[in-house]
Formats: sequence, structure tokens, C-alpha cells
Amino acid sequence: MNSRLDPLLLEETNSPDTANKAYVLDTNVLLHDPMAVHAFNEHKVVIPMTVLEELDQIKDRRDKDVSREARIAIGNIDKILADADTREIQEGVEIFSPVSLEHSASGTLAVYPDQLLSHENESKFLRTNIQHDNDNRIINVALKLQEADEDVLVILVTKDINMRLKAKGSGLLHVEDYRNDKVLDDIDLLATGTQEVEGNFWDRVETVTTVQELRSTLHEVPRSALEEGSYLNQFVVDESGFVGRITRLDEEKAALQDLNHEILMSQRVWGLTPRNLDQALALNLLRQQELDLNILVGPAGSGKTLLALAFGLHAILEEKRYNKLIVARSTPPIAEDIGFLPGTEEEKMAPWLAAFDDNLEVLHGSDESPYGSVEYVKERANIQFKSLNFMRGRSFSNAYIIIDEAQGLTQFQLKSIITRVGQNSKIVILGNLAQIDNKYITPLTSGLTYVVERFKNYPGSGLMHINGIERSHLAAFAEENL
Repeated sequence: MNSRLDPLLLEETNSPDTANKAYVLDTNVLLHDPMAVHAFNEHKVVIPMTVLEELDQIKDRRDKDVSREARIAIGNIDKILADADTREIQEGVEIFSPVSLEHSASGTLAVYPDQLLSHENESKFLRTNIQHDNDNRIINVALKLQEADEDVLVILVTKDINMRLKAKGSGLLHVEDYRNDKVLDDIDLLATGTQEVEGNFWDRVETVTTVQELRSTLHEVPRSALEEGSYLNQFVVDESGFVGRITRLDEEKAALQDLNHEILMSQRVWGLTPRNLDQALALNLLRQQELDLNILVGPAGSGKTLLALAFGLHAILEEKRYNKLIVARSTPPIAEDIGFLPGTEEEKMAPWLAAFDDNLEVLHGSDESPYGSVEYVKERANIQFKSLNFMRGRSFSNAYIIIDEAQGLTQFQLKSIITRVGQNSKIVILGNLAQIDNKYITPLTSGLTYVVERFKNYPGSGLMHINGIERSHLAAFAEENL
């Protein structure tokens, strides 16, 4: 992905001169995107000395995710400034994009020695002799640059809401959030895997050619009959009961696989049948052998984990498609050090993967000995519970992989997981954007949102947002009213 997207990165300001800009970056921007200095086109990027000091402190933290991002950011800055002298570093060194050989649009990177500024000798600055004064030091750099040259549009970029408020209140004219990692402006625009048609879909179709391919009935219709932005494996559902899956798509025509509603609702895998149409469509996607990525999004209690687990057992034990079932999920920072705890990796991950044991018990609750059945299935299906940290650097072939609670992962974390998938494997990503526990992630910046939007046009992926809450009437009421 080319990150040099300045028009999309920040909202345009009302200044008459938007050609000459200086962006002052907060530490949290570089932790969120270690390559952020490349995202501002031909403009100047300023990193206060305080930011470098914070990155230096963070790079050795026990929280491996944030320390890794700090080290990447420091390494990238070093590559840009490595051959520059002190004067050049303070004035600005040309930035070359790591993904492009075109240097014409390169901006500059400078380090500002903010230790030379103080509230005592410059009364307009924020005080820096108080607790948490690093934010004030960074704001003061932006204020100083704004005062020094009125022809330069100085913009402080930070993901800290309170810092943005303090900066504006201190007289800084332009303060923005970092938005280069946002693939959407509104989470309501997130792809759902389904386009719902009012009335009868066929009323909008002028011509149709119907053919039989193996056991499937395909309808070839004009591309104009579908919504703009349609993608492969998206479902088309109308109010008269028609359900189709887009299997071919070009500028002129589209092919829809006709899916019988009764057959969809009667699907059965590992003793499980869908309770609503959304679950039925999700199960239909899981069963498509050519899809190596499935993304199931939905509220708590919608059945995402149960469906993914049931199909995984079916594919491994009945269809013999895969050799093992790997289960992993996002864990809180305190779980990063599970390597120091006694026991096997599975035993260490047990507190955070109890939901899968619960779902296994649901699938085998009617057995004569549910506990014995669960343990037998775990062994037969070669179910392995993994920490996401231990998955990096490995390759998983002939495996069915479930990533749960993906809403708490960044786009870089999910990328590192997806790139581990080897030959003859399927990865199923589950998440609920309404339950994000990571304070640095929002629904718009979640790795789950990023993967949904980036992979919806990948022919080997299937996406489904499951709306119905089937866990219980109480769970449904709580989801809708609390």
C-alpha cells in the first residue's frame, strides 16, 4: 500500500496557502504507524526531541507489540537521517519513500531540539515543569513553528484527544488526528457481505442468461443490476426470497449463483444448523473450498465462533481437508508474558480461549459423555491453542486457522498473521467492532476494519456480517439496549 496519501490523510484547512505545510508528529502517531513520516507527500515533517526520548523509553518495554513499533519507527528515522549532520537534521533531510523510486514528491524530516524551549523564557508556551509535561513540550514546538513563519501552515498530528484540545486552547490553529490508517470515514460504510434489495431483484434486470454449471444454477445479468462497489462472493438478497452469490464480475456483466433459501437453512455441519439467514450465508461461505480467507463480523452471541468451530471440525474429521485446527486470539498486555508461566502453551492460553471450550461443549452437549467427547474431538482434530506472539515467523500449511477477537488487533498484527498461512489452509477471522478493549484502537482504525475493506475484492475471500443474536433473549436485549 502506498502510504503517501496526503489529501486523504488530513482534513483540508481553510488557510489560503496549503502548499507549504509542516507536520509536527506526536509519539502515539509513530507507535500507531511506524512508517508515518512517509505519509505527508512533499511537506515537512517535524519530530520533537521529546518524541525521540519517549520512543527510546518505549522500545525496551515488556509490552512486545508497542516496543516493536517503537523500534521500527526509530530504525526508519535513522535510515533517513543517518548521513546528515546536525544542521541538516534540524533544517530537514529529504525523505525517500520506501515503496517508490519517484523522489519528486519527497518531503523533509527534521528533529526539533525542544529542550531549548521553556515556559519561563517564553510565557506564551505551556508549562513544562509539571507531571505529564511531554505533551506540553510537543505542543510548544508547534506553537514556536507557527510563530516563526506565518507563511507555513503548522499542523500538530496526534491521536490523543485531550492533547488536541490543549493545543487548540493554547492558540495552535491546526490540530488533526492521524487518519492515514483509516480505510473508511464512517464505520457505517463498512462492507457487510450482503446487498439487500427492496422488492423483487428481477424487476431491475433487463436481460438474463441462465445456465447450469455442475450442480449450480447461474444467472448472468448486466453489471448495472447490482450496486456500485459490488464484489465477488457478496450476497444479493431481496424481499421476495431470492438469494444469490456473486461468482463472476466484470465491467459489463455479473454471474449470480442461485441459492435456494430452504437448502441454505437446512445446511448441517457437525450437528449444527443455522438459526437465521445470516448464519446460513456465513456457513455457505465457509463451505466454499476455493476461499482461503473468511471474515465473520457481528455482535456477541451472533454465532460467529460456533459456526467457525463447527465447520472446522467437519472439514478436518469428516472431509479430511486439513490436518489440524489452530485457534488463536488477541490477548491483553498482561498475557504477553505467558512464556514465563508454567505449563504447556495450551494451558497458558486456556483463560483466554475458554470460549472455544464452551462452544465445544455446546456442540457435544447432547452426547452421553460431553466432557469425554470434547477431549476426544480435541485430540482427533488436532486442536492447537496458540498465542498470536508465537505465530509470528511460522508457516501453517494444511491447517484450519481461527483468529478470534480480531477487533483488538492492528492492521500490522493481522498482516503478520495472514502472511503465515501456507498451502491448503483456510483462515477464519472473527470479531465484534463494538467490543474493542485496546485504548489505541477505534472501530475505524481496527485491523479488522482494515482487513474487511482491503480483502473484500480478493477473489479468495468471503465476508459476512451476522446480525442476529441467537445466544439468548437476554443477550439480545443487552446488545440492543445497553
